[in-house]
Amino acid sequence: MSPAAPPYDAVLLLSFGGPEKPDDVLPFLQNVTRGRGIPDERLKEVGEHYYSFGGKSPINDQNRALLKALRASFDEIGLDLPIYWGNRNWAPYLTDTMREMAADGIRRAVVIVTSAYPSYSGCRQYRENLEDAAREVPDAPRIDKLRHYANHPGFVGSFVESTADALSKLPDGAAIAYVTHSIPAAMNATSGPDGNGYVDWHLDVAAEITAELERRTGQTRRTDLVYCSRSGPPQVPWLEPDVNDHLEVLAADGVPGVAVVPIGFVSDHMEVIYDLDTEAAKTAAKLGLPMARAATPGTDEKFVTMLRDLVVERAAAERGEQPARPCVGKLGPGWDDCRHDCCPPLRRPIAKEAV
Repeated sequence: MSPAAPPYDAVLLLSFGGPEKPDDVLPFLQNVTRGRGIPDERLKEVGEHYYSFGGKSPINDQNRALLKALRASFDEIGLDLPIYWGNRNWAPYLTDTMREMAADGIRRAVVIVTSAYPSYSGCRQYRENLEDAAREVPDAPRIDKLRHYANHPGFVGSFVESTADALSKLPDGAAIAYVTHSIPAAMNATSGPDGNGYVDWHLDVAAEITAELERRTGQTRRTDLVYCSRSGPPQVPWLEPDVNDHLEVLAADGVPGVAVVPIGFVSDHMEVIYDLDTEAAKTAAKLGLPMARAATPGTDEKFVTMLRDLVVERAAAERGEQPARPCVGKLGPGWDDCRHDCCPPLRRPIAKEAV
């Protein structure tokens, strides 16, 4: 029997976007930093991260792969919903996608955001993007957001397997460094309905991955939550420690190796392949510290099935049913609807590629 889709007649995949060729890099960075007064000279320096990879971010291709995987997963269970894709900062732009949805007669959709945790830039800013686009599009569809899914078994389970694989490549006794995008400390303080949600959710996810690995192996190991991709003026406090500084601490402590696990990211986009696979790997090599990086969920079957199941779950909830809401850890399932005061913006919020 096919799952029921009403009240939804479509699914929207909403992501950050990224340049597809060298000529896109500066306009893309101007989009990301609009209103912050950053000169083009500085943006060109940041753009070197992209130019070193041919001027193209992998994020759009990863979203295309995810769209294909979602379509196949939907078809497996007869979930007959079209899937659209829009971005915050590059084509296909969200407003254009919403115009397409309206022209196709879509009246109500559910949105999958490529961000698993609560914070302004990872949640509320996407909701603001949806509101802004709806104001520009006549007859725009109503769009509901899926709950935060970082502590869903499908997300955690994918990282359990990739972390186990990374550890298998390292000496016995290797540590685990769980990595996420740094954000201003003030943004974390107001993230989630009760504050500190960004850090609390990451710590809870890390604890669940660690516990499952210990259950499987009977081995305890050092674990830490660390950060990457800090930006902004140095006088503004951001979450620390930086992953590179942490690698130096591990080496000084005589740790025989480290699995770097990017639990803050759903795919291997620019901040993973540059900050971790390039910069952190260079730091580890300089220190003589064996390092292996765990894969992000990407199109892992557990992750894709989770997203499909969350669509079905949200549809059932909107029909007034009481669907099961799988989650692990101590924090309970994420909320369907955010409070109006949840994750308020800072004066100049810092955008991230897909936090």
